[in-house]
Amino acid sequence: MIEDLTEYHDRPSTPAFVLQDVTSDPNLIVVAFRGTGPFDARGWCTDVDISWHELEGIGKIHRGFMKALGLTKHGWSEEIERGLDKRYAYHTIRKMLRDNFHKNEKAKFILTGHSLGGALAILFVFVLILHEEVWLLMKLEGVYTFGQPRVGDKQFGEFMKTKLKKYNVKYLRYVYCNDMVPKLPYDDDNLFFNHFAPCLHYNSCYEGEIRQAETSHNYFSLSWAIPKYLIALWELIRSFIIPYMKGSDYREGWLMRLFRVIGLVIPGLPAHCLQDYNNSVRSRTLPKPVDLQL
Repeated sequence: MIEDLTEYHDRPSTPAFVLQDVTSDPNLIVVAFRGTGPFDARGWCTDVDISWHELEGIGKIHRGFMKALGLTKHGWSEEIERGLDKRYAYHTIRKMLRDNFHKNEKAKFILTGHSLGGALAILFVFVLILHEEVWLLMKLEGVYTFGQPRVGDKQFGEFMKTKLKKYNVKYLRYVYCNDMVPKLPYDDDNLFFNHFAPCLHYNSCYEGEIRQAETSHNYFSLSWAIPKYLIALWELIRSFIIPYMKGSDYREGWLMRLFRVIGLVIPGLPAHCLQDYNNSVRSRTLPKPVDLQL
């Protein structure tokens, strides 16, 4: 596990894991960015900074997420500017990948993350593109995010779709049912944040379906108000009966059930937990294979 600095704090605040199973698949490296914890004040500072970082010809990007990767007041630098004792997430992970690939030329890597971690995963690719790291991009197998919020505007999305296609990078967002985070920040065709990849959407019965967008584009949509509360009620009921539906290893604890009670007030909040994403993926109710090229 690595933790690196951001411009918000002069101490480690962006956790990520670099994993390699040397026994079953020594040629695959997984870089996983961790999401925001419920009591992680630094992570919440990153999430709520929804100001723009604008780049000419590229578009507008969520400034908070960019700072978490290593954006400074001087912009993006291809190398670390503040010395070896001051590390930023992007530069540290990039160096680790470079070092590994020099030792093992056959190795590939994938990027993943939940919530904030998902946003950092896809923006890590963007900075590689910005710095023209062709060698690393050609070794990138895919980006798979879970409950990822939106990271940029429509122009940025079009830029990323073109570049991901150029470098043959697969990108898929996993979205569970009523999860509120993929619907944030606000979505608008012209002015605000937009997703730019299809999602593997799981309903509350853990059945998967490839979609171009979530059921409701925006969390505060009035047309989706009643269904949100009905789904939250079903999820609470399901927490008691799921061991009989899926098996004893799906059993939920009382803390998770209490969180689902909170979902009756703030629907979509418990749905963001890893519990439902874990259940969705291992339920294996997947749609037929699809082309993930954008």
